[in-house]
Amino acid sequence: MAEFKMPELNSVIIAGNLTKDPVFRQTTTGTPVVNFHIASNRRFRDKNEEWKEDVCYVGIVAWNKLAESCRDKLKKGNAVLVDGELQSRTFKTEDQQSRTVVEIKARRIQFLNKRSGEKGESAGDEPSVFSDDSFDSLLSPEDSDLIKS
Repeated sequence: MAEFKMPELNSVIIAGNLTKDPVFRQTTTGTPVVNFHIASNRRFRDKNEEWKEDVCYVGIVAWNKLAESCRDKLKKGNAVLVDGELQSRTFKTEDQQSRTVVEIKARRIQFLNKRSGEKGESAGDEPSVFSDDSFDSLLSPEDSDLIKS
């Protein structure tokens, strides 16, 4: 029997609203990073055919220029569409307990709220999709071709 190789795929697309303002920081080397959470709602009918709503809270992390765009453009309640990958990280709490979180490392974030200019005019010239181009440097040429097609 031929050996089957599982493809290495880690991709997430999710839409939701920010639960709080983004938290912007810089690493010790000066790299910009922003963290925020979104609430993604799902409507469904229960066994009695009544409409119910379920909310999933998801942590998002963005780096570099994408982090700066989020800092400048996002606030609590804004709607976003996030394209990225799942990542986990472990850290120690103040009482030295080890905690692991799973969050989405954003590649691209589309800002879904309409922005207005200073005099109530539409700011249509501003892009509403921001990408982290540093992420592409980690891809193999084959993977990069798959994403671009």
